[in-house]
Amino acid sequence: MLDVGKWPVFALLPPEELRLIRQACVFGSAANEALYVTVNDEVFALGTNCSGCLGLGDLQSTIEPRRIDVLCGKKIVSLSYGTGPHVVIATADGEVFAWGHNGYSQLGNGTTNHGLTPAQVSTNLLNKRVTEVACGSHHTIALTTDGEVFAWGYNNSGQVGSGSTANQPTPRRVSSCLQNKVVVNIACGQLCSMAVLDNGETYGWGYNCNGQLGLGNNGNQQTPCRIAALQGVNIIQVACGYAHTLALTDEGFIYAWGANSYGQLGTGNKSNQAVPTLINTDKERMVEVAACHTSHTSAAKTQSGQVLMWGQCRGQAVACPHITHFASTDDVFACFATPAVTWHLLTVDGDDYLTVAQSLKREFDSPDISDLKFLVDGKCIHVHKALLKIRCEHFRVLLNETDEESIEIHQFSYLVYRAFLEYLYTDIINLPPEDAIGLLDLATFYRETRLKRLCQETIKRGISEENAITLLSAAVKYEARDLEEFCFKFCVNHLTAVTQTQAFADMDHELLKTFISKASRYGAFKN
Repeated sequence: MLDVGKWPVFALLPPEELRLIRQACVFGSAANEALYVTVNDEVFALGTNCSGCLGLGDLQSTIEPRRIDVLCGKKIVSLSYGTGPHVVIATADGEVFAWGHNGYSQLGNGTTNHGLTPAQVSTNLLNKRVTEVACGSHHTIALTTDGEVFAWGYNNSGQVGSGSTANQPTPRRVSSCLQNKVVVNIACGQLCSMAVLDNGETYGWGYNCNGQLGLGNNGNQQTPCRIAALQGVNIIQVACGYAHTLALTDEGFIYAWGANSYGQLGTGNKSNQAVPTLINTDKERMVEVAACHTSHTSAAKTQSGQVLMWGQCRGQAVACPHITHFASTDDVFACFATPAVTWHLLTVDGDDYLTVAQSLKREFDSPDISDLKFLVDGKCIHVHKALLKIRCEHFRVLLNETDEESIEIHQFSYLVYRAFLEYLYTDIINLPPEDAIGLLDLATFYRETRLKRLCQETIKRGISEENAITLLSAAVKYEARDLEEFCFKFCVNHLTAVTQTQAFADMDHELLKTFISKASRYGAFKN
């Protein structure tokens, strides 16, 4: 679990208050301002309150938390901040609220008056549902459920994407090259903006004097430009530092570009890069990249849970990814970034007591109070009949028909069956992606719809050029339509490499015919 206590601004909060926090954000020029949300959806703020950025209705600093009444119960899903600072949030209902510094209209309300309390950003957004917000130093961008991007605020370098350098007082849709395209991820550097499309393409606009747009030059861009150097590479997440950019591919590789005076690109040197450069992470698959527009620090997390950091780390220039003992990328920014702010909305959980879910998890496969055991591949798995009946219709029927205290299973492996039973206790799949195919088979057999969906998501995270055809075949076999479509698109996007694998050579004839026909309709064989 993440520990909010790593941020000094929370040091004076009593333990009983810390246990209630489930979301938090630390920001400000000295990491001296914070917002947090409790388990009761109450929102509190504390700190120096520069430019009214705490949203409390005044400019008074506060060392003790004060409640922001207007935000209580709003269910915040995304939060970002600028260096003014200004703060912008998106709620579960898709609404956007902003407050704080407004000298460049970064609050999107058509004025340059500072906002002392959160106010809804309504122009052009009232009929939209915003899912994600991102702030640069003094500009804001927002992503909607339709994949549209809106931008407003400071525009001296074209970071609003309007085609000019005039400040944008209210939200304006970023169109140009993004017209009729679906954006799935956004990020902002100090004076630039980035967007990732659903097809893996990446676009950038705004300030580019350090090459942070990845276009191969240092010219500012007033409208979105596709990063041509990433042609054929499918990006799924982008993160922006002060003047550098990190991008994560669907195969778990990291590309970096832009400023590098602190080694923040992880290339082993301090030379700026105007085009995306693949960084060496010892071949382990990455699942997250992290950077913040206030600093020159970079971080990433591997599939096995290792956290790496590089760039400016407490004054030191670390030019190559360095393995840490941290549990999350958030810890890197708490302990090594300058200022030590959160790079995204932090989620924290108190764990001083065991919840019902935690208690059940602890009793899984414990022989002490179990009343049933499964024998699989000669190994025992200890469970509780009552819980199995509650959680699974298959077991409700089976256990009502038998009083046996031991049941042998021959159809599935020990690894798969144990993962299934553990899922019934925890709602979590504890299997590597390559083994989740067997669990998908079980979920299909037992008609466990939710488990089937979770298996598909787990398998997606482990897809590669080598196993893509194998996973596609499994998706077809088990009628996992969403997974089938995902694997098909991955195969098409990596067609040359996939067709050279042994799995493709061994592909079922009928499936091969279907694949070629569908790929042709998809345009895979066009010059």
